[in-house]
Amino acid sequence: MADLIEIDTPRLHLRQWRDADDAPFAALNADAEVMRYFPAPLSRAESNGMAARCRDRIDALGWGFWACERKADGAFIGFVGLNVPAAALPFAPCVEIGWRLAREAWGQGFATEAARAALVVGFERLGLDEIVSFTALGNRRSRAVMERLGMHEDALVFEHPALQAGHPLRSHCLYRLPRADWEAATRGCV
Repeated sequence: MADLIEIDTPRLHLRQWRDADDAPFAALNADAEVMRYFPAPLSRAESNGMAARCRDRIDALGWGFWACERKADGAFIGFVGLNVPAAALPFAPCVEIGWRLAREAWGQGFATEAARAALVVGFERLGLDEIVSFTALGNRRSRAVMERLGMHEDALVFEHPALQAGHPLRSHCLYRLPRADWEAATRGCV
């Protein structure tokens, strides 16, 4: 078991998953709007399996897709964090930054706030040279978060290998953030 990394921001706590997170996580994974840019909403069993994989990854590495808790009321609102994708992506190996929040948490800057803190962990504690993010081409909300994080859209548009040919979400865009760009931005040089 690795040393557990947890993150605090002014409004959020990124932490290891708890059994109590399963029900609200299943609710957000069943929400068609939250899952709009994923192949389908998840069943309760699929959602619980994903939460277990997130928990196991954090146990093994100390980091991963952390459970995201709002400090004001202790509510679980989704996940934010870093991950090594399992899919055979054309730009692998890589570490991605990602998020999935309950709809009632949208539009409040939580994804950006938590993701900025996760970038600090990735670059300063883990010593990563680059962090990527990717999504279906039409996912403007996530792409806007990537841009607010200082990530740059790569020219590569790729077909996600986990989706069948012809699937409307198969075409994905890639965003990259090299360590040098992140360091320059955090020093206020960009």
